[in-house]
Amino acid sequence: MMHSSRRKPVLYFKEDRRFLSGRCTIYKLFGLCMVLLLVSLMWLQLGCSGETSTDVRGDRRPPQPALCPPDGGQASAADDPSWGPHKLALIVPFRERFDELMAFVPFMHTFLNKKKIRHNIVVINQVDHYRFNRASLINVGFLESSNDTDYLAMHDVDLLPLNEALDYGFPVEGPFHVASPELHPLYHYKTYVGGILLLTKKHYRACNGMSNRFWGWGREDDEFYRRLRKAELQLFRPRGITTGYKTFLHIHDSAWRKRDQKRVASQKQEQFKVDPEGGLTNIRYQVESRQELIISGAPCTVINAKLECDQDRTPWCLLA
Repeated sequence: MMHSSRRKPVLYFKEDRRFLSGRCTIYKLFGLCMVLLLVSLMWLQLGCSGETSTDVRGDRRPPQPALCPPDGGQASAADDPSWGPHKLALIVPFRERFDELMAFVPFMHTFLNKKKIRHNIVVINQVDHYRFNRASLINVGFLESSNDTDYLAMHDVDLLPLNEALDYGFPVEGPFHVASPELHPLYHYKTYVGGILLLTKKHYRACNGMSNRFWGWGREDDEFYRRLRKAELQLFRPRGITTGYKTFLHIHDSAWRKRDQKRVASQKQEQFKVDPEGGLTNIRYQVESRQELIISGAPCTVINAKLECDQDRTPWCLLA
């Protein structure tokens, strides 16, 4: 949608190149100026200020579709009280993957509405200079989510459910791993609890959230699996889903966006250890801003968060 709107002006000029043929007159020049003005206005309206941002460190990043402000469209309902007493905080840890977010928010909003799941999509955008910390961002999402939500989904932005039989309802019996190893397109080991995991807020607090020690990509889910066991919470997974590894669409482009899998300093040894104290009790962060956005008619809350790092305890939060 965003790319097609940007191509319109080029196609428009191709179709009207005959306008410049023949002898140039004042009237033709005036007409050309009016056409340019009209095209500029159309570009601004359709693109929602589609400038490509550049990292302050000079890194080259892929084009980032701009997020339209709340007045860019009418949001459809996400909180119909007749759908039941429970409300989901769908927490999305996020950094710079704007094209995936533009697809994710309207897709999930429509998916949950069809299932009559009251929900609030909460995108936790990491805006500090440290390495990405998925677990800490989920902790921030839990603490910053509204009080009218009583359960959460720890949800990757690049994983879309394709089977409407998947259950996103209140996990009354215990944590419910939607993206189970039998269904996830990439990860199939038995202790895997990543991708999409539903918990009540009571159960998440019983685990003290997730460890804040995991900077870079991976391992935080494996440590959280141990927390679930320590809290004596029964883990549940889907039944009767016959679509196998085609149950989800994985929209991450690994060739374009390399994952930060580096292990530096003592991180190689520490990544396999249980963090007995860290979690909700020692998360340190600042909320820079909070924005209510509408993306293709779907509402979401974007919280720009700056994480803090104790470099004495986790020096690997920065790459040398």
